[in-house]
Parts: sequence; structure tokens; C-alpha cells
Amino acid sequence: MMQQVHIKFSNVEQVRQFVNSIDKIDASFDLGSGRRTVDAKSLLGVMALDLSRPLRLRYHSDDKAIEDIIAPFVCSEA
Repeated sequence: MMQQVHIKFSNVEQVRQFVNSIDKIDASFDLGSGRRTVDAKSLLGVMALDLSRPLRLRYHSDDKAIEDIIAPFVCSEA
């Protein structure tokens, strides 16, 4: 089942923590805004995005543990 949330990073360290956290999960994650989408497990890909705005995170999984892992990065604004 596809899930979608919005993610916001305050600094580069948060980006690194996010990528390291989801890299351990057996699911695919796409992060982006507009037409630009990257593999969220790719640090370079994520760093290439406009990090000043909320980003759309899409992933396919029913694992509720993922919600806890990404919770520190989720924002309510879109």
C-alpha cells in the first residue's frame, strides 16, 4: 500500500540521519517535489533537492514501524 507524507529538514545533519534511518528498511522510498523525484535512500539524490521547502515522501509498505522512524522529519505543511 502506498503511503505519502511531507518531510522537512532543518539542516544537513537531519538529511544524513533520515537517509541512514530509512536505508535499513526493506521498502522503496521516493522523495521530491513537483516533477523532480529521487531515491530517498540516496544521500546525494536528497541533497540535490530544494531542502528549503517541504518534500513529498512516498513509500510502499504496511509496516507501522516506518511511521515511528520517519516521525521526527514529518511536517504538516505541504
